[in-house]
Amino acid sequence: MMGISRDGDVVTLELRREERRNALNTELCVQVREGLEEALDGGARAVVITGRGSSFCAGADLSGDVYAEGFLDSLGEMLRAIQEAPVPVIAAINGPAIGAGTQLALAADLRVVAPGARFAIPAARLGISVDRWTVRRLVALLGGGPARAVLLAAEPVDAHEAVDRGLANRIGDLVAAQSWAREIAELAPLSLHAMKLFLNDDGTRDEPSPEQTAALAEAWLSEDAQEARRARTERRAPVFRGR
Repeated sequence: MMGISRDGDVVTLELRREERRNALNTELCVQVREGLEEALDGGARAVVITGRGSSFCAGADLSGDVYAEGFLDSLGEMLRAIQEAPVPVIAAINGPAIGAGTQLALAADLRVVAPGARFAIPAARLGISVDRWTVRRLVALLGGGPARAVLLAAEPVDAHEAVDRGLANRIGDLVAAQSWAREIAELAPLSLHAMKLFLNDDGTRDEPSPEQTAALAEAWLSEDAQEARRARTERRAPVFRGR
């Protein structure tokens, strides 16, 4: 499901579920986290995360694993591991990054996007919600107004808009991302670690309020979420009723 390669001080982690457009399931989340830990234990000074094929990551695997017990915990552990890694992590967005794919990209420190890449969080089309960390991280990188359009109107952000608004840093492919990673790997590691800690002090680590926690759970356990699953299976538009 995941490939690991090394070039000097740079380690590349590649999602390899092309048949599911690199959609995340519990196993893949664990493999990414463990691959990152292995890279750090081996002395990597920069890490690149990308997807094989035409998609970066199509999100959580809606064929069932996303609703399985433990998936959200595994997803959260993977995202925290990336955010808290003491070295820069670069996401090479080779294609669409949808839902959990956008979350994966948000967890990275820098993002290089292919011209045809796009970001989207269609949670409201699925009757579910993303967590506080995702909302705060998206606002910090994209800006409050555009983030509201992504979350409340389920609007996508293409590669050029992502760069213009600061969600992505450069237009380029995997080779460009790896080349940048090699340049970064030559910089002072302790300086990068310190500045990464300061940059990540952006409110995303704060605990959600009881009201926020309850609202998140209510969405995931709602009849609307079940309706979205049925509609997907039946290949029709869902009819949401707010319960």
